[in-house]
Amino acid sequence: MRKIISLICLLMPLTAFADELQLQENAPERYVVVKGDTLWDISAKFFKDPWKWPQIWGYNKDTIEDPHWIYPGDVVYLDPNTKTLQVGVPPSTSTIDTAAPADSTALIPPVDDVRTSPASDAVKLTPKARVITRSNEAIPAISLKVIGPFLARPLVIEEDELDATPILAGTYEQRQLLGTGDVAYAENMPNDKGERWQIYRPDRTFKDPDTGEILGHEVLYLGDATVEKFDTVSTLKITRSVLEINKGDRFAQAASGFSSNYQPRAPEKMINAKVISIYGGVLQAGQNAIITLNKGQRDGLESGHVLALYQKGEEIRKPGWFTPNTMLPDVRYGLVFVFRVFDKVSYGLVMQTRLPVQILDRASTPE
Repeated sequence: MRKIISLICLLMPLTAFADELQLQENAPERYVVVKGDTLWDISAKFFKDPWKWPQIWGYNKDTIEDPHWIYPGDVVYLDPNTKTLQVGVPPSTSTIDTAAPADSTALIPPVDDVRTSPASDAVKLTPKARVITRSNEAIPAISLKVIGPFLARPLVIEEDELDATPILAGTYEQRQLLGTGDVAYAENMPNDKGERWQIYRPDRTFKDPDTGEILGHEVLYLGDATVEKFDTVSTLKITRSVLEINKGDRFAQAASGFSSNYQPRAPEKMINAKVISIYGGVLQAGQNAIITLNKGQRDGLESGHVLALYQKGEEIRKPGWFTPNTMLPDVRYGLVFVFRVFDKVSYGLVMQTRLPVQILDRASTPE
């Protein structure tokens, strides 16, 4: 028993050190939040692993699901003792909880409430209530400018879903191409799923590079439509058109309800995925690119998961017939943030990279 206890005591400091947050070499002592900042960006100014969300802000991972508590004008301070970030009050003078939820009252000491005692050099800070009336003024976890369109549109249709989706069967006056304001007719349109629909066209089929399994069909968003009359052949009006619409195109329910509050975190189990597509049809991509992975909900991936990107190590050929070649280790070069997950595939935003992202690169749980 003594040996077991001694071993645990020996390993505890090593475990803590392995999970210790690493500061940036030029980490500032303070930072003033400006409009357009994100929590990821701010964390990255101070720490090398900005995805270690709960540790950076001194929270338990189960208590930070809604991270909207920071606003433009707030001052973020680095506490050198705890290696965490605090909002509003420098660590040396902080005596109040400065991280308030977005819809509550945040206690921030204004400049005119600073009083200096004539008998000492001590500075007394008097908290003052600041009322936040609009929660959407808070800075987001990550920028929604890039991923916004991917949250509100159909992206992947499963193999068994494709045959059951409503299809554009005819057009008014037998027009070949439809645009905004035109009338369309659809078959298999259910009358219990609302009047708002999105129009898409199957564009490419995703196959698993290892097994050959069909993972789903990526679709091309064409526009929006509203049902004017439900029937065996329903009548719809095209309310928006971004590309030409034609017979044979399909309908999907208008996507809604996607949260903009993401909690970046590593998966709780090991995930080994591969990049199977780069949005836009290119073979290489850089930071802020959208990539598709061959893993999804069935594999344990969730929105908010952060994966490390790896490039396969080179093979060093050895002379001679009987001398085995040497494989160099895979090179970790970036991070991808998973923001939308389907059953068999997922979409991610490349947050950091020092090499071009390429098809078949590995995306795995950060070590």
